[in-house]
Amino acid sequence: MKRINEIFYSIQGEGFFTGTAAVFVRFSGCNLNCDFCDTQHEEGEMMSKEDILAVIEPYPSKHLIFTGGEPGLFLDADFVRFFKNAGYFIQIETNGTRPVPQNIDWITCSPKENLLLNKANELKVVYTGQDLSVFENFNASYRYLQPCSMKNTKEVIRYIQSNTQWRLSVQLHKLLDIN
Repeated sequence: MKRINEIFYSIQGEGFFTGTAAVFVRFSGCNLNCDFCDTQHEEGEMMSKEDILAVIEPYPSKHLIFTGGEPGLFLDADFVRFFKNAGYFIQIETNGTRPVPQNIDWITCSPKENLLLNKANELKVVYTGQDLSVFENFNASYRYLQPCSMKNTKEVIRYIQSNTQWRLSVQLHKLLDIN
């Protein structure tokens, strides 16, 4: 049983899969307390993997995104395997402070502090003016810089223009006013 904050069907609004239809399973609970967090992840309903599958099966997309809170607190290889066996492509959005199962198809690491992971498919950093040199040795195929709540977009664009290893990621779902 896992505490699930919400399950919804939408499009991915950030990073590599922006614009892709996906099912989101948001876990309750996080090991960090970020000032800019836009998720109320304290509430939730206890659900089995079978309960979750029953909710997500009617959606046409087989792209399943585990997010939170921090899904790394709750995922294990058996849980992920259950959904992979049901035909899902599994993506995790993690803050990188916890180990993640090896059988995940796509790892999006959005680090805040105490980074444990050193490898992900994509690194997505919410930019608040911090020193990004700490990510120079982080192994990621794609590096995204995201304005903090869309408030410093021009600053992020200027940074990317001078540091071309980064790409811009905007919170498309917020611009479109959807989940």
